[in-house]
Amino acid sequence: MRLSADLKAFEARIGHSFRTPELLVRAVTHASLSSQTRPDNQRLEFLGDRVLGLVMAEALLGADAEASEGQLAPRFNAMVRKETCADVARTIGLGEVLKLGRSEMLSGGRRKEALLGDAMEALIAAVYLDGGFDAARALVLRLWGDRIGTVQQDARDPKTALQEWAQARGMSPPSYAEAGRTGPDHQPVFTVEVTLDNGAREAARAGSKRIAEQQAARALLTRLERESGAA
Repeated sequence: MRLSADLKAFEARIGHSFRTPELLVRAVTHASLSSQTRPDNQRLEFLGDRVLGLVMAEALLGADAEASEGQLAPRFNAMVRKETCADVARTIGLGEVLKLGRSEMLSGGRRKEALLGDAMEALIAAVYLDGGFDAARALVLRLWGDRIGTVQQDARDPKTALQEWAQARGMSPPSYAEAGRTGPDHQPVFTVEVTLDNGAREAARAGSKRIAEQQAARALLTRLERESGAA
């Protein structure tokens, strides 16, 4: 099987040349375009999630020999969560080479967080099956890169951290409210506002309420900590 020009270029971007090109084609084929002769990437996604987990657990242990299990667990979760996988997928242009059905393509499938995250896991599995664990490890470490070194900061859940900040000062937990929604039904953008008892507030926009809440909490916490440090 010969790969199309876009997939050959994609091979160069990820730094892995497939001995079995069918694996790459399957990794980028969404269920909306699958058939009996064209399997989708769902089974690869299942495997890739486990391969990513093993690589990341090994990498985090090696990066901090003194960290406890309680410290490593949130770092691990931050590295393997769907949002991180989708972010990595964007850096390599994975969405551009996805094979989607017409309806999924029209609904903005190439930009969907969950779809990109799933495809990233499927790609890891494809590399694992094609080149073995060493090849999959090399791919993950190459693509995740500096994220592994900065994960301690990223692993802190901003909503939990903001709640702890408020409670330490005798305040009620932060309140979150949807302040707006734009875009079509298949690709909405939510604006969420977070407010504290003392009137401090911040807002953020994202493609899901959960992510918007996290971003708003992070923005408010960052501002509060900066103001506290300047006082």
